[in-house]
Amino acid sequence: MLDVAEPGMTTLELDALGGQLLERHGARSAPRLTYDFPGATCISINEEAAHGVPGSRVIRAGDVLNVDVSAELDGYFADTGGTRVVPPSNPQKTRLCHATRTALTEAMKQARAGQPINGIGAAIQRTAKTYGFRVIENLGSHGVGRALHEAPEHIPGYFDPTDGRLLEEGMVITIEPFLSTKSRVVTETSDGWTLVGARGNLSAQYEHTMIITRGQPIVVTQH
Repeated sequence: MLDVAEPGMTTLELDALGGQLLERHGARSAPRLTYDFPGATCISINEEAAHGVPGSRVIRAGDVLNVDVSAELDGYFADTGGTRVVPPSNPQKTRLCHATRTALTEAMKQARAGQPINGIGAAIQRTAKTYGFRVIENLGSHGVGRALHEAPEHIPGYFDPTDGRLLEEGMVITIEPFLSTKSRVVTETSDGWTLVGARGNLSAQYEHTMIITRGQPIVVTQH
């Protein structure tokens, strides 16, 4: 979906392509199945951080475009996402995407059985600070498997010293850092779904689903 997105296309048209791909594989849209979400996928642009509803919004050159796809197949769920700047980009937008992808990589290094869950948020927060961006604090990672959201139900994208949970072998989780240029908190719009930051804010998200082991996690999604 990110590869084929181009100026002039609506988010509804892009969503239709994602829905067709899921259907070809016999999978179902997880947000639609779980929450009756009004789209096959979540498509968020610029000030929209997450849960953007596909519709008549036209994709424009220079947009920071995020696509978040969750799918169910044979009773199992997985969740992935990515961000792309629709050309042309600029240094800030390119850096934002690079920083967020780096945050995912660094956080995954903490994803080992026996390690503290808050190490994931610490790695994301550390990366955001290094690159001069902010963490969106009311969005985070989560468990996934037989449902779209399972225990551990919320894994903050920042270091929470009060979180004493440990990762366990066999756990299936997502890691999905959300970094932004301005906002630490996003709020719901009138559509009841889309989460937006401050005016002029830009945000990016990258996400993988993985199985926790004693060594490197087994990553079951790909970008």
